[in-house]
Amino acid sequence: MALRFLPFSPLFNFSSSNRKRTVSTSATLASKQPVPGKPEADIVVIGSGIGGLCCAGLLARYGQDVLVLESHDVAGGAAHSFDIKGYKFDSGPSLFSGFQSRGPQANPLAQVLDALGESIPCVNYDSWMVYLPEGEFLSRIGPTEFFKRTVRLPFYLCDRILMKPFYLLTEWLHFLITFFVIISLIIQDLEKYAGPDSAREWRKLLDAILPISAAAMALPPLSIRGDLGVLSTAAARYAPSLLKSFAQMGPQGALGATKLLRPFSEIIDSLGIKDPFIRNWLNLLAFLLAGVKTNGILSAEMVYMLSEWYKPGCSLEYPLHGSGAIVDALVRGLQKFGGRISLKSHVENIVVEKGRAVGVKLRGGQFVRARKAVVSNASMWDTLSLLPPEAVPKSYQDGIETTQQCESFMHLHLGFDAEGISDDLGIHHIVVNDWDRGVDADQNVVLISVPSVLSPDLAPPGKHVLHAYTPGTEPFEIWEGLDRRSNEYKNLKAERSEVMWKAVEKALGPGFNREKCEVKLVGTPLTHQRFLRRNRGTYGPAILAGKGTFPGHSTPIPQLMCCGDSTFPGIGVPAVAASGAIVANSLVSVSEHSRLLDAIGI
Repeated sequence: MALRFLPFSPLFNFSSSNRKRTVSTSATLASKQPVPGKPEADIVVIGSGIGGLCCAGLLARYGQDVLVLESHDVAGGAAHSFDIKGYKFDSGPSLFSGFQSRGPQANPLAQVLDALGESIPCVNYDSWMVYLPEGEFLSRIGPTEFFKRTVRLPFYLCDRILMKPFYLLTEWLHFLITFFVIISLIIQDLEKYAGPDSAREWRKLLDAILPISAAAMALPPLSIRGDLGVLSTAAARYAPSLLKSFAQMGPQGALGATKLLRPFSEIIDSLGIKDPFIRNWLNLLAFLLAGVKTNGILSAEMVYMLSEWYKPGCSLEYPLHGSGAIVDALVRGLQKFGGRISLKSHVENIVVEKGRAVGVKLRGGQFVRARKAVVSNASMWDTLSLLPPEAVPKSYQDGIETTQQCESFMHLHLGFDAEGISDDLGIHHIVVNDWDRGVDADQNVVLISVPSVLSPDLAPPGKHVLHAYTPGTEPFEIWEGLDRRSNEYKNLKAERSEVMWKAVEKALGPGFNREKCEVKLVGTPLTHQRFLRRNRGTYGPAILAGKGTFPGHSTPIPQLMCCGDSTFPGIGVPAVAASGAIVANSLVSVSEHSRLLDAIGI
């Protein structure tokens, strides 16, 4: 899985001396000329974000003629990478887990990559630094060295006492010991910073989550489709495992499973969890995952994340060569199966004839026909702007225009000398300045990634590359209408980026000097709007669990479908990958879909 950690950033406004940019990804193999081959395809996909590439790759795997049209000069959308002065920057997500997972419970992106026959070499790690008003600590997930040193004895005793390998028993002991050792490590942090009540409540929460986690992971994301065929590819196919999961839960777990589609705050409240530290921490995790606090995130998402992070064998993963390696793998998979991608191909509008989407018109006037469907990976607001007004039902337009948006971002990309920086610097750092303001308050939470500590090739020798950002909390209103060349804009950038500079100085320590940075890039909501073509620079819809649902993938216009963070299941890398897969599955027959599931063993 991947959190919203390091969501977007486009290519920034910078001085002419820095303008040269090299993108060292296989995405550059895509054609930069308008539409390679014939200007038509079975399915035309607008946008090469992760959702669009997952959709297109699977369609190519199904044997469809698919063409991806990308306005930028590099594939990847919000997840693209870029190179300045030898520093290779992530512009999107960088906190991942589950790339190496396989089978029905693998994360959606891993399942898509498996279907495409692609893999991503990763570096594993198990912690990140957290700086809170209460203090700072190393937040851990998964088995630790402490576990490795202390829990081997029970396996040894078990085998010596029983005199034979009772594998099921030892596996169960392995799970129990690992689970409780991990919990004890978290509790040590809790007792240090929040007292014994928080430790007891954390135990209580995890005890309640464990029985219902199986239900949250019961259906493989790749089995879902957007029509009644889902009864065959998901419900019937996985009925035995679903029934087994519910049977194993027991009455308490089954009751808890009924809350999976409700806000996670309801589970917290029902358990009587009152400790402010625990509630603040869970709000922070929810916000990093989906851009909303616990009262707005589905319980299923939080249960999945918590059970995934605190199970035996779990670790965080960072792709070698940067998060652009994910885009590389998806583009390779697309092209391997005959799919096409065209860069610098800006879609001006979606062409609707006789009420049906039949293709798109590019900025230069070229028409690209879609024989079967057009799939938009743009946001709901940007997709609406591509459609002729007369083709859009008023109810559909009103629904989009009244949907609340997440805020935008501030970004800071830095390239600097590693001299004076601690050798044991971690990759990820989270800074929370004031719990009372809330994790969704502007200028309050800063997230930092230094991926060169795990993948040194991302920076020149002896250097580090860094990305800091405020996570979807920057209001667009204070930037709206500003001239990017004006002193007012430059002054506001300096003012609003200061909170990130201070967070970086806290995380990197006294050996860091901002004046000695070789690359300094500041991105704003206007940068998002301009380069990612996101309406008002938004991250996506601010849809709260229990008060609304993310739209489905079909639209009132036949042959037009949508994927990405404006559609079910929502915001975040796993979610957009799943949305792309759902659309691809929906555009092929049930038998083709079932054969793919058979082929990848789920």
